[in-house]
Amino acid sequence: MAKQPHLLVEDGDVADIALVPGDPGRVDRIADLCDDSETVAENREYKVVNATYEGRDLTICSTGIGSPSAAIAVEELAAVGVETFIRVGTTGALQSDIEIGDMVVATGAAKDEGTTKRYEAVEVPAVADYGTLSTLVESAERRQAPVHVGPIATDDAFYAETQTYVEAWNDAGLLCVEMEAAALFTLARRKGLAAGAICTVDGNLVEGTQKGETDDEELPEKAKDNVGRAIRIALDAVTEL
Repeated sequence: MAKQPHLLVEDGDVADIALVPGDPGRVDRIADLCDDSETVAENREYKVVNATYEGRDLTICSTGIGSPSAAIAVEELAAVGVETFIRVGTTGALQSDIEIGDMVVATGAAKDEGTTKRYEAVEVPAVADYGTLSTLVESAERRQAPVHVGPIATDDAFYAETQTYVEAWNDAGLLCVEMEAAALFTLARRKGLAAGAICTVDGNLVEGTQKGETDDEELPEKAKDNVGRAIRIALDAVTEL
């Protein structure tokens, strides 16, 4: 198979499991916690690194911001052999009892974005793979790291998340909103692959604090600390999958 046009990878370049943060800088942060790592390719918002963690080979690939670029990453990684995807990101809480620095493992994502509509009807659910999400929860429990587990929203208009949207998501019982999970879950399911997501809360839209996925240095201190904790949980899950 020819080299993929955006990620610049081909068959044999990647492992069968990938951690997919949005921020390219977070690829390096994850790699630093691994036993060894090697950059495979870097182009636009995509940085691809292969690593080993506790004897398990994995790939780390940034997706950029939003479902369109995340979908490209999933399509191209799947084409060259990735079978399991774990998003490690940040998110804005939608419930008043979820604090900055808390972690959320998503069971599914409301498709409030445009990308998945090109693949299927909006009524078809974007759900995480049960084995992947349960392994993430179990990994968190082993590290005594409490997480919120439940449905989230994926949106592609960061600056248009009005109070009306926030109230509707809150009333529906959605835990948080981010920008990539629905595409990740949808494409993985359609391809017969597995996907999960663990995100650290960096703001609470119900409480009036909104912070998107940016460079880790700009995160609140508690969120910054727990991004590292979420990475460790995801890496632990990799060894079990």
